[in-house]
Amino acid sequence: MSSKKFEIIEVSGLRFHAYHGCMAEETKIGGEYRIDVRLEVDMIASGKSDFLSDTIDYCAVHKIVAEEMAIPSKLIEHVGRRIAESLKNGLPLAKTVKIKLTKFSPPIDGDCESVAVIMRA
Repeated sequence: MSSKKFEIIEVSGLRFHAYHGCMAEETKIGGEYRIDVRLEVDMIASGKSDFLSDTIDYCAVHKIVAEEMAIPSKLIEHVGRRIAESLKNGLPLAKTVKIKLTKFSPPIDGDCESVAVIMRA
């Protein structure tokens, strides 16, 4: 029995200003976020055909992430889960989805550049 290995498409550094957080200030002034997407895809067809329809459209990835980032949530875990599942459901050629959602300058007691969650679907 052979296990199929898929190729990888990465869409990295998607940046958004969004309104996620538990503190009232975060929902009013917002904050800066970065999303990195990693998709496992069978690229045999696209490698042969050279047709966009045979692969993942990067614009579709951005659109799905942007739609989910526009919905305020208290927890980045909640946003991350929505993004991962929406990508998996919206991109039928993606065999697996992995995202990293980074929140810059989180409001914690101390010096912290960022916090992040990694989600898979």
